[in-house]
Amino acid sequence: MKKMVLYLTSCIFGFTITACKHAAKENETAAAKPPTKIVNDSITRATFVDDFGDQMEVMINHTQNTAKVFLDGKTYDIKKVDELPEYTAANEEYQYSDIHGNITFLKKDADMVLFHYKKNKENSQTKMASY
Repeated sequence: MKKMVLYLTSCIFGFTITACKHAAKENETAAAKPPTKIVNDSITRATFVDDFGDQMEVMINHTQNTAKVFLDGKTYDIKKVDELPEYTAANEEYQYSDIHGNITFLKKDADMVLFHYKKNKENSQTKMASY
């Protein structure tokens, strides 16, 4: 009987020591955070709604010359193209352009416009003189 009690006591003590060491390792890993990199990018966000009620959000990173287009639950990563007019960004499949307030996002291989937004002339800042 003494051997059984001694055996149970040593097993319980062993499990307790193991459990305490395991919990200590979790706390150490949780406390050690990787260093964060501070990035000072110039980012512009804009949301456009076309005549059909579709919404497209564009996030332009001017520092890295990249753009992200969010349309219909998908994200498109594209890079600025300096040869094309105004702000135009493209990749192998898609092209985004903002020329004088006309926003166009199209699929290049099919020549299909996925989104088009035209700034209303009524909201523009120019006023005509009336006599």
